[in-house]
Amino acid sequence: MSVVHVDSAAARLRFGALDMACTLGRGGSCPAAEKREGDGCTPIGTWPLRGVLLRPGKADPDGIRLPWRWTRAQDGWSDDPADPAYNRPVRLPRSFSAETLRRQDDAYDIIVVLGHNDAPPVPGNGSAIFLHLSEGRPTAGCIALERADMLRLLPLLTPGDVMEIA
Repeated sequence: MSVVHVDSAAARLRFGALDMACTLGRGGSCPAAEKREGDGCTPIGTWPLRGVLLRPGKADPDGIRLPWRWTRAQDGWSDDPADPAYNRPVRLPRSFSAETLRRQDDAYDIIVVLGHNDAPPVPGNGSAIFLHLSEGRPTAGCIALERADMLRLLPLLTPGDVMEIA
């Protein structure tokens, strides 16, 4: 097991010899126990890397060692605390609120799903905490990297690795 270190105060992600700038949530970082849906906080803690979601035509799976799959047009992620599938992948359209995983920007071309609030999910304690591509602005609580940095990091990650946000 290897650890991807995120220094939230310095907005830096470090893994082995890699040291790169990252973007965090618009609400800064907060202890995971205080994380709430919609607060924009990046949760402090250690989170397993669950797998990778790739947008067809926008990302290449060559060299990826984590479990991965292509996203489909109807893929979403529930962010509605009233949804029985809260903080889980879902199929769109849906009667509950959910993020679309096929966004108009490039942020979700590559998504590394972090195991925050997923074993089991507690409604309202935060959903869809990902490592994804930078949008040039703070995230809604995720960690984001520039595409070139993500492409340097992604092939180095292996099953069992974790992200430690401090």
